[in-house]
Amino acid sequence: MTLDFIIDAIVTVIGVTTPILLAATGELIVEKSGVLNLGVEGMMLVGAVTGFAVTLNSGDALGDWAPWVGVVAAAVAGAASSMLFAFLVLTLASNQVATGLALAIFGIGLSSLVGAGYVGMVIPPFNQVFPDWLATDPIGRVVFGYSPLVYFALIMVFAVGWFMNRTRAGLILRAVGENDISAHSIGYPVIAIRYAAVAFGGALAGIGGSYFSMVITPMWAEQMTAGRGWIALALVVFSGWRAGRLLVGAYFFGILMTLELYAKASGYSFLPSQFWAAMPYIMAVAVLAVMSARGVTGSEAPACLGRPFMPNS
Repeated sequence: MTLDFIIDAIVTVIGVTTPILLAATGELIVEKSGVLNLGVEGMMLVGAVTGFAVTLNSGDALGDWAPWVGVVAAAVAGAASSMLFAFLVLTLASNQVATGLALAIFGIGLSSLVGAGYVGMVIPPFNQVFPDWLATDPIGRVVFGYSPLVYFALIMVFAVGWFMNRTRAGLILRAVGENDISAHSIGYPVIAIRYAAVAFGGALAGIGGSYFSMVITPMWAEQMTAGRGWIALALVVFSGWRAGRLLVGAYFFGILMTLELYAKASGYSFLPSQFWAAMPYIMAVAVLAVMSARGVTGSEAPACLGRPFMPNS
């Protein structure tokens, strides 16, 4: 095992982990507010096709700025799609599980429809954040050789952890998720806070989806997220709703996804590549089952998670 191989493996793990880390970070805020949004996969795909389309169509006019505008558009599209979910579950008090699943299906269908004319097209990549002599150095690649979205994802994890544990607004968010009736009784706008949390989660899911179409490929293909939104959902539970554990868990699943890529590339795996492709999902189910059997998920989950709240009831 050479140094180059180790460096390539580390870079690959960090790259494939970034979209699920972004989506899971947003979903962490959503669930901490007491809302369960299962539509992460759909929001990621909406963000992916929006970011790609905006970047492609604005490339001539905006030049190097086009990918940045595409990411902003992906965030807006993800937040907008999450507002459909928020209106149904927060204003109309519909079932959160059923509505989230509907959002996932809606996002898959909408992205396929909008992206039909973009299949196979290529967009310009992001410019490097750091100078070439740092980003292309064999050792420097591990720290400096990534897309700007990789650094953004890491910053967001630490920012969310700081926000929830060190700020008054974060404490209010957690209070709404733990006891919405008490929070409402002392004057906190529970519904407005949950709307903001859902919008934030949708924006990060949209950015996470754009990573697939703007960094990993960068081209459009139907359902290119390949179920990563479901892994992001499992990751929030796996982390015990804590930002620090979320980061560790994300890279655990990233390693599993990287094994699939190397198994396909090498052709020497004693197990078929389909097994490695299924491994992240198998592990997600296994981890959740073990945690549930030990009572971990129930004790650490926000007390109001998934429960509707009607202020006038």
